[in-house]
Amino acid sequence: MARRDEIECWLTDMDGVLVHENSALPGAAALLQQWTDTGTPFLVLTNNSIFTPRDLSARLRDSGLNVPEDRIWTSALATADFLKSQIPGGSAFVIGEAGITTALHEAGFIMTETDPDFVVVGETRNYSFEAITKAIRLILKGARFIATNPDATGPSADGPMPATGAIAALITKATGMDPYIVGKPNPMMFRSAMNKIGAHSENTGMIGDRMDTDIIAGIEAGLHTILVMTGISDEAEINRYPFRPDEILSGVHKLVTQTPVESDEI
Repeated sequence: MARRDEIECWLTDMDGVLVHENSALPGAAALLQQWTDTGTPFLVLTNNSIFTPRDLSARLRDSGLNVPEDRIWTSALATADFLKSQIPGGSAFVIGEAGITTALHEAGFIMTETDPDFVVVGETRNYSFEAITKAIRLILKGARFIATNPDATGPSADGPMPATGAIAALITKATGMDPYIVGKPNPMMFRSAMNKIGAHSENTGMIGDRMDTDIIAGIEAGLHTILVMTGISDEAEINRYPFRPDEILSGVHKLVTQTPVESDEI
């Protein structure tokens, strides 16, 4: 396992690591600038499949963080990447929003309700009973069942709301079929991200705030794992799991170093 000073590429989660409720966390802007100044390949990862990278780049900019859209990797992009490798130019019936539909279109997929190769369930704020019924019937007819991510709930201003995992569970109950889930904690999401930036597991670091998604997937993908305490993890949460990250830090500000690029400011 690489030491931190041997890391040449970085993958980082977004919510709870770089931002919290649309505000940049301490050190996030400086760390992104440090990676940019030193030419360090990096990707910002999110299991959220609602938004396109362009949307997310704009949201991060509003939070004070400069992340170009080609530095963002979502579960929707990872899903499209995986499905393209399975059936190039295939077809899909999609429950989701622009993040997943755009990613599948750009991967060469056709959206159809007639005998699709895949039924893809992603994040949406408007789950339709009619669409869920259609998905169930198509899966029973033989379409392969895919979910972008396993998150059962997502945040909203009024409290938790059902997310992809909850809707997928409803479809599983009705069909007896479990989905293949592409997003974290499936390490495939990290491997596809590494492929995008030409990174290798032995010299790539992963920064996350969740033991059950970021850290377990990072370990399984062979990455140097760093848990930051600015998200949902605390000591009690860490102790619930039989595995440990390589490092536990209070936040990403601990990763900001004085680089030669900035040495004239000393």
